[in-house]
Amino acid sequence: MASSKLVGLVLLVVGIALLYFGYQASQSVGNQLTESLTGRFTDETMWYLIGGAAAAVAGGFLVFKK
Repeated sequence: MASSKLVGLVLLVVGIALLYFGYQASQSVGNQLTESLTGRFTDETMWYLIGGAAAAVAGGFLVFKK
């Protein structure tokens, strides 16, 4: 396995984990209240979701490119 594929696999797993934690954070009572009042998620939740999506896309690209 090439090192870029290994790095891609790690990024993909980390990205999926961050997306999971971001989703869990977005469903919390405090975050739901913040979203109700401000119309958006907290900064911490947004960083989880954005970072997870970016890591998953980059990891998927590295794993599945030929």
